[in-house]
Amino acid sequence: MSVDLGKRIKQLREKEGISQEKLASSIGISRPAISQIESGDRKITAEELVLFAKTFNLNIESLIDPQSAPSVSLPENAVPVAKVEKDIRISIPQKNLEKFREVLLYILGRVGSLPNVGETVLYKLLYFIDFDYYETYEEQLIGASYQKNHHGPTPVEFIKIVERMIEDQEIEKVKSEYFNFPQTKYLPRRAADLSKLKANEINLIEKVLCRFSDWNATQLSDYSHKDIPWLTTENGKIIPYEAVFYRTAPYSVRQYGE
Repeated sequence: MSVDLGKRIKQLREKEGISQEKLASSIGISRPAISQIESGDRKITAEELVLFAKTFNLNIESLIDPQSAPSVSLPENAVPVAKVEKDIRISIPQKNLEKFREVLLYILGRVGSLPNVGETVLYKLLYFIDFDYYETYEEQLIGASYQKNHHGPTPVEFIKIVERMIEDQEIEKVKSEYFNFPQTKYLPRRAADLSKLKANEINLIEKVLCRFSDWNATQLSDYSHKDIPWLTTENGKIIPYEAVFYRTAPYSVRQYGE
C-alpha cells in the first residue's frame, strides 16, 4: 500500500508540475522524505496523510484511490492538523488487564464456538472494539497495544494474558481446522463478569460482533489493512490510537461536525 500511495502522490505532483521541494515545504517535511514516500521506502503518518489530501484538495479516500477523483491544483499553504501520539506503552494498567479478560470472555461466550472464530479473528475483533470505542468516546476500553504485521493488527498482550487465563481455568485452548487450515480456538470456561463492563462498552462490543463475527480471518485481515490507523503505521510498530480521528468511511464510527 505504501508503494501504491507513493506512486499516487508522485503522479499528482508531476501532473501539476510541482517540485519535490515545494511539496515538501507544503507538508512540512524534507525533500528527501518526499522522495522516500514516492518510492515506497517511507510510510506516511496519519498527520501527513491528511496534509497531503488537503494540499491536493482531495479527501483521503480520493488520495488513496486514484480512480475516485481527478487531481487538482496545489494550493499555496496546507492546513496544519493535530500531531499523532507516537509514544504508546506496551504494558497496560492492571485494571485494563482485568478488562481485557472480561471482554475476551464476553466475546468467546458470544461467538467463540463459531467455526470461523479462531485466534486471528479474535485479534481483529479486539482491535475494532478497542479502536471503535476510542474513536467514539475518546477513552480506552481495553487499551491493548496493537502491532502492525502482515496479517493485520495484533494485540501484543494477548498471548501472555491468554496463558494466564488458561492456567486459571477461565478458558481452554483447542486446536482445530477451518477449511483444512490449522486453527487455534479458545473456549470459555466461565461467563464474563458483566459488572466489570459498562453498558456503553457492551453496546459497542455487540456492534462489532454483529458486524464482523461471521467474517473469516482473511476477510478481516484484508479489511483491517485499509483502516487509516493500520495504513499509516510502519511495519512492526505499535498502531497509535489517535489515528482513529483520521479514519474514512466505512471505518469511522463517529459523526464529526464541520
